[in-house]
Amino acid sequence: MAAQGSTVTIKQPNETIQQTKIQSRIFYSNFGTGFSADGNRDENGVLSVSNKKLEASKYPEWLPTWDPKTYPKLESFEFVDKGLFADPEYKNIFPPEKRNSIEVNDISPLLGTEIRGIQLSELDDSGKNDLARLVAERGVLVFRDQDLKDKGLEFNKKLGEYFGPLHIHQTSGAPRDYPEFHIVYKKSDEPITKFQYNDRLSGKNWHSDVSYELHPPGITFLVLLEGPKTGGDTLFADGVEAYERLSPHFKEFLKGVTCCHSGFTQANLSKEQGSYTRREPVAHNHPIVRTHPVTGKKSLYISGNFVTHINGLKLEESDLILNFLKNYIASGYDFQIRAKWEEGTVAIWDNRRVIHAATFDWRGVTGRHLFRITPQAERPYDTD
Repeated sequence: MAAQGSTVTIKQPNETIQQTKIQSRIFYSNFGTGFSADGNRDENGVLSVSNKKLEASKYPEWLPTWDPKTYPKLESFEFVDKGLFADPEYKNIFPPEKRNSIEVNDISPLLGTEIRGIQLSELDDSGKNDLARLVAERGVLVFRDQDLKDKGLEFNKKLGEYFGPLHIHQTSGAPRDYPEFHIVYKKSDEPITKFQYNDRLSGKNWHSDVSYELHPPGITFLVLLEGPKTGGDTLFADGVEAYERLSPHFKEFLKGVTCCHSGFTQANLSKEQGSYTRREPVAHNHPIVRTHPVTGKKSLYISGNFVTHINGLKLEESDLILNFLKNYIASGYDFQIRAKWEEGTVAIWDNRRVIHAATFDWRGVTGRHLFRITPQAERPYDTD
């Protein structure tokens, strides 16, 4: 098997490349990494949304731009999870004297917790450590009535940096001069949204964010700026529970097995659409089963169309197993939750544990505008 975290070169026959293009166009736009072709281009080549969209936006400073500036290859680094420094009783995020004013409700027994009565913007470092551990333990946290959307770019950048080096996405739009943010900006009447279901019945875009990187993200923040009253829910599946339910024989088979996670299709599609790539695309091998550094629990690490093949297997063997695992995750309704969005919502999840999917079911002129803060974490690893 290929070494965990190693870099790989992908060569495909022409027919495979064409098939990948068709499949990936769907997942690429689902990820909010497309760009608005009717936008402006300034003297430095920076693309931005149209003046009409600029005037209509409630949060113009958070609108996406696409800067031709390039960045070097991401380098490896030593990572220590902040959750390792947390209070096991969470006294810093849930102070005993304030617990009567804090509402905590588990979305399901296995996964997800909804929280009201805490402002993320007011957490000190000890509270952030507790937050890191809590999201590792619960997988997904949905905070209501938050003010992060009004705290500005620099504040949110510093918040994310506490948990790890911020990821700069290879293609997606970002606020001007702040490439560390990933912007989701969709209008329901835009062709890129209508295109979702042109050649399929359902999105089926389950993934872990930018898993093709050497250091994929751990704790991840998604902050709602503007959205419809209903629709646009985010689905989450628990990789820990999905792994636990596998048979002992299948778990044994997966030991030491790695698969290739590739960012090439995403980068190439960006170029086809007339946009930019910030750096050369990469592909890395990661274990199918990874271990969490805080909880020590194992989880399935399967990331939708980013995963191209299982190393060491023939094509038909790899496709058979990957299709089984992807369908298993997508159909496992009893280890999934559905997070609904309302004004002031911030969703935080652990990309090492959960796989998620967007839904494109809203109608009308109101689309969705969100920003993602994506600290990088450790290189995926497994333990015996």
